[in-house]
Amino acid sequence: MKKTTLISVLSTLPFILSCTEKQVEAPAALYPIPVEKQVEWQKMETYAFIHFGLNTFNDREWGYGDSDPKTFNPGKLDCEQWVKTFVRAGMKGVILTAKHHDGFCLWPFEGTEYSVKNTPWKGGKGNVVKELSDACRKYGLKFGVYLSPWDRNHAAYGTPEYIKYYRAQLCDLLTNYGDIFEVWFDGANGGDGWYGGAKETRTIDRENYYNYPSLYALVDSLQPGAIIFSDGGPGCRWVGNERGIGGMTNWSFLRKGEVYAGYPRAYELESGHADGDQWTAAECDVSIRPGWFYHPEEDGMVKTPEQLLDLYYKSVGRNGTFLLNFPVDRDGLIHPVDSANAAKFHDMVCNDFKTDLVSGIVPKVSNERGGAFTASALTDDDYDTYWATQDSVISAEIEFNFSEPTQMNRLMLQEYIPLGQRVKAFSVEYKQGEEWLPIKTEEQTTTIGYKRLLRFDTVKTDALRIRITDARGPLCLNRIGLFFAE
Repeated sequence: MKKTTLISVLSTLPFILSCTEKQVEAPAALYPIPVEKQVEWQKMETYAFIHFGLNTFNDREWGYGDSDPKTFNPGKLDCEQWVKTFVRAGMKGVILTAKHHDGFCLWPFEGTEYSVKNTPWKGGKGNVVKELSDACRKYGLKFGVYLSPWDRNHAAYGTPEYIKYYRAQLCDLLTNYGDIFEVWFDGANGGDGWYGGAKETRTIDRENYYNYPSLYALVDSLQPGAIIFSDGGPGCRWVGNERGIGGMTNWSFLRKGEVYAGYPRAYELESGHADGDQWTAAECDVSIRPGWFYHPEEDGMVKTPEQLLDLYYKSVGRNGTFLLNFPVDRDGLIHPVDSANAAKFHDMVCNDFKTDLVSGIVPKVSNERGGAFTASALTDDDYDTYWATQDSVISAEIEFNFSEPTQMNRLMLQEYIPLGQRVKAFSVEYKQGEEWLPIKTEEQTTTIGYKRLLRFDTVKTDALRIRITDARGPLCLNRIGLFFAE
């Protein structure tokens, strides 16, 4: 009897001790923070843009609004060919320019005659928006829409009547084509146009004419899962250039209500506002060709896989997303050179990050919070586990040691952004003998955010050290990866 009692007591001892230990709490969120759909959007990393319309057939970039709809007649249009290209290129979605500044609609919107219903294509019975959204569902891609607020064809542009028309277009797109992952509001607004034959210049109050807050509320009501893009968000922001490049310092914040369409200091958008109070991460848009719409003379000017890879490091690798435009040609297809280069680009990305040299290795850290928030979370490949420091600690060292000298030249760092963006400065060193030397990279090592990718000269070492030297609050990282790209 006594033996049984002793065994019972011993078996319950670990439970008793665990109950008496102090529960380790997660770090408090450091505002601003993203909502869940913003986190999931950033995880997409790369997705496609499509520019296609009357401009394609009239050799224009910004149509004036006067091109004849009868010139739109793609003989081989195949949205499944587009989508299969994007899948092969590793992309997770596509945004279609349903209407560009010229006002021509790629779907038969009842409110205008300036659409595919008055073209020879499919006898006026075609609908590019439907064909692409259907193809996306078939192949597992997310679908988004671009609807230009500016309309150089509509006679009422610049008046309150046009706003009713625009809202009706938006409602139609967001109601009849399934789930939308992103809605794109272009910042180009007002200027010269055809305007129903008036052929004049119309200026608008860019901040107030469209009543953007009401448009955003409309999007939220019809497509609550959609990210809203504009110069100032609120879902994501323009990066301030059309070169596909984010700032080396890149905060996912903007000062709420400050940035509007046509914001005069667009250069601020590359880095965001360090003191911002609205989570608005950067989307880096660029075309695979010099133009956004197709021009035959640019067939020999397609960005190479190497150029696209460089842009990936300068967009996704700098806490942004990479939105790559494909100008569909006059047959209604993505040109084979564009397709081949995008596929090779994806292969190069996969090759660079094929083998994580620190997967499963627990690094030595100078501080950790304890509980579930230990250094093992940095290399366990689980997005929702993370290493964190104690509340008073805003700098720390993370050291990886190898059993033998190892070649490396790529580093990936990720903060756990559901709790906010924190790191303001860091450095990376490798060990040579008994001495720590800085890695050689052309990047400023300031912010991290969702993902930071560093390319550096190849080193062969048995130890690498990351030193986080300044942050907005206690550190909170969920992933470190180390790679050797041959």
